[in-house]
Amino acid sequence: MSDEPNPQDETPLRVAVIGSGPAGVYTADALTRQRRVPVRVDVLDRLPTPYGLVRYGVAPDHTKIKGVARTLRRVLEHPHVRFVGGVEFGTDLTRADLARSHHAVVYATGASVDRRMGVPGEDLPGSVAATDLVNWYCGHPDNDWDDFALDAEEVAVVGAGNVALDVVRVLAKTADELRHTDIPQTVLDVLAASRVRTVHLLARRGPLQAKFTAPELRDLLALPGADVVVRPEQVDLDPTEIGGDRPDLREVSRAARTNLRLLREQAGREPEGRPRRVELHFWTRPEEILGEDRVEGLRVGRTRLTPEGRLEGTGEQAVLDVGMVLRSVGYAGVPLEGVPFDTGAHTVPHEAGRVLDTRGRPVPGDYVAGWIKRGATGVIGTNKSDAAATVRALLQDSPELRGAVPAPVPLERVLDDRGLAHSDYEGWLRIDGAEADLAAELGRGERVKFRDWDAYRRILRGEGLR
Repeated sequence: MSDEPNPQDETPLRVAVIGSGPAGVYTADALTRQRRVPVRVDVLDRLPTPYGLVRYGVAPDHTKIKGVARTLRRVLEHPHVRFVGGVEFGTDLTRADLARSHHAVVYATGASVDRRMGVPGEDLPGSVAATDLVNWYCGHPDNDWDDFALDAEEVAVVGAGNVALDVVRVLAKTADELRHTDIPQTVLDVLAASRVRTVHLLARRGPLQAKFTAPELRDLLALPGADVVVRPEQVDLDPTEIGGDRPDLREVSRAARTNLRLLREQAGREPEGRPRRVELHFWTRPEEILGEDRVEGLRVGRTRLTPEGRLEGTGEQAVLDVGMVLRSVGYAGVPLEGVPFDTGAHTVPHEAGRVLDTRGRPVPGDYVAGWIKRGATGVIGTNKSDAAATVRALLQDSPELRGAVPAPVPLERVLDDRGLAHSDYEGWLRIDGAEADLAAELGRGERVKFRDWDAYRRILRGEGLR
């Protein structure tokens, strides 16, 4: 496909992107980088702040990863891209509304809810989705700020992905270690008063099957104020056996081998008596959360792989004396109003990014990108190639898309007809500047996030925060 402009294509192709996280912004980037089809892109988000999980999912101490926002910012500042905040698809605007103003819609809403463990006691107070804790320490305005007192001395985190390691690391750090980050001041105050001293990380499978990456593992092992305990017998694998007949050693990636090496090295180190302690439990799954009125313990069972590679219990059990359990066993997408949805995969069904209806036929003008397209897999950069693939399909369809909506009306008219107020990129810059001012006032890093909707509204109205 040539990127040279076609003189017959003078009317811009108008595309609405639902979601301003990496998948949505990379979609806008791919659309505006090509020159064959002139485009105008509106990136819509229900929040007045862009960047999605880069802002509200990446741990506050991962400043390097958060630097991705600088790349995303350049996309939103492109003259043919517009950020429209404070507008929720399915509640404020429907697909029929956008059919008036755009030739195509790309859904890039991510995967925003947690998966459940399915064990007795999971609904006890003190049993919490890790996504809720992440939203809390990342300053998501939807969060209930009274949920996390951190008054338990021992906490269990169930999961073996990067989010689980983020949660463990934040709980194991002191408030002083997080002071330079953008973490809200109220959250920092709670962390300063935290009684947590031991954090257990539970992985149902072995170290070679863990989903966390080597950089995340290195960050955990480098905690200055916590001893990280790795049981030698759980990482006592001979690297020369990898690729043999053992089911736990088949199809092992280079990254998994690196993780194993790091864990074996850590298992050889004696604890130094640091103020906090992190214990890694591989081949361990939750079986029951104990307690009457709140979490008082966690019964766990040992696991192993059968020769066929299936996970099974060994019958051996133990009880961890924890007062909080945080589940981090995966994210799931949620249905969008009027958009086909696969309830089993928690994704929008598609072919090459084209949304498919219940009969497997493409829905004209509807596309999908990111986690809502492929599930909660990959890293932030994965969304770039994923979005580019969707955009290729959209551009191939552009002649038909223009024919279906020959005279789109301005989005402003649609918003006015619905009586919808909204924010824009300039509003986001006001929030951005206010967070930098707060950081300077508190003597903390580059920015400090505000914690609630009221603060955002006052900033957007130009009012003071005092």
